[in-house]
Amino acid sequence: MVADLSQLVKAYDVRGVVPDQWDEPLAELFGAAFVQVTDADAIVIGHDMRPSSPGLAAAFARGATARGADVTLIGLCSTDQLYYASGALDLPGAMFTASHNPARYNGIKLCRAGAAPVGQDTGLTEIRTLVEQWSEHGLPATAATPGTVTERDTLTDYAAHLLGLVGLSGIRPLKVVVDAGNGMGGHTVPTVFAGLPLDLVPMYFELDGTFPNHEANPLDPKNITDLQDRVLAEGADLGLAFDGDADRCFVVDERGAGVSPSAITALVAARELARNGGKGTVIHNLITSWSVPEVVRENGGTPVRTRVGHSFIKAEMAEHGAIFGGEHSAHYYFRDFWNADTGMLAALHVLAALGGQDGPLSGLLDRYDRYAGSGEINSTVADQTGRLAAVRAAYGSREGVRFDELDGLTVTGDDWWFNLRASNTEPLLRLNVEARDEKTMTAVRDEVLALVRA
Repeated sequence: MVADLSQLVKAYDVRGVVPDQWDEPLAELFGAAFVQVTDADAIVIGHDMRPSSPGLAAAFARGATARGADVTLIGLCSTDQLYYASGALDLPGAMFTASHNPARYNGIKLCRAGAAPVGQDTGLTEIRTLVEQWSEHGLPATAATPGTVTERDTLTDYAAHLLGLVGLSGIRPLKVVVDAGNGMGGHTVPTVFAGLPLDLVPMYFELDGTFPNHEANPLDPKNITDLQDRVLAEGADLGLAFDGDADRCFVVDERGAGVSPSAITALVAARELARNGGKGTVIHNLITSWSVPEVVRENGGTPVRTRVGHSFIKAEMAEHGAIFGGEHSAHYYFRDFWNADTGMLAALHVLAALGGQDGPLSGLLDRYDRYAGSGEINSTVADQTGRLAAVRAAYGSREGVRFDELDGLTVTGDDWWFNLRASNTEPLLRLNVEARDEKTMTAVRDEVLALVRA
């Protein structure tokens, strides 16, 4: 019987419910297909703390070795730690995680050697085709000489690499609350932060893929309320929240207020430009704040705007030789991290910037957080195309309004803009609005939502 992978293989990764949508025998086929498509003679595999992750990773390794590839297992790790291993060892990699999804889910994030992304247009479609064929007919003959399996600990080297990219030795002592959400931040933070002048207050560091305290998705405001309360209770300088696989990091200031990822993008961009002599290209997606390209230009850099999604960011990073890239979803990409995303390195930049001056984080970020934003608002709609057309028609006759369709529909006025785009996987339209003041933002937001939900 042919496996149904239509709901399992996404645009950028593999993700679904275990065992309903996939299981270890299917993971084994994915391992074999990954080796065939990448033509790899060796790969590296890591996994998160979900109960199903070790078994799925081991099955993937069996499929890879059956095709003759040697496998390095790095065990429990964050996704950016897997990218580190792929870059440092120059090997294709597979990370078993479902990021912030609920406990019953699991998935695979795949990359080529040097952490280069594998998505639908860069190998994932071919991998899916092979798995579908082999699920019906079985694996073709195994390699004459199966590959070997070795284990390697990369955590210390990963931490050293990150710390080598940010100067933290001279910062003032800081009190920082970290909410790991029972995810992989509880594994990486103690090693990365060891020896730094930080008073660390850990929250939910116990690795538990059932997520007993809250979802490991800091993008949802309800999942950072514990962190916000703890920052205030501790009188901390800041709070950090990591998602389940710890590749994204969200920041809370000393007042317990959530910090816009666009402000973090602008701050890190300024620091990376300074580190590179005031020159360089910075990639930002089209829903980041106006403040990001402004700060990039003010600091001597060249901003380049791109679509939403990590495969687009990574492709633009490579094409332009960019030094840094940021998304409003709190993914941060670094040239010196193989163009891959690492929330931990962004967090270290925030600590270095805050600890390098005497003021509070809220004051430091004032220069980077310049406009009023709505955040992303999702609306369930049956006819995405029709609603987009209705919004375009409503704004089409207005003087001074500009349109572009790089990703969904972006409409820009003199003192506001909004982007409305369809989800690839759900019947949703996603709206982001920004304006020069809160009143204008609210008016634009409410008008567009009324059109979308009519």
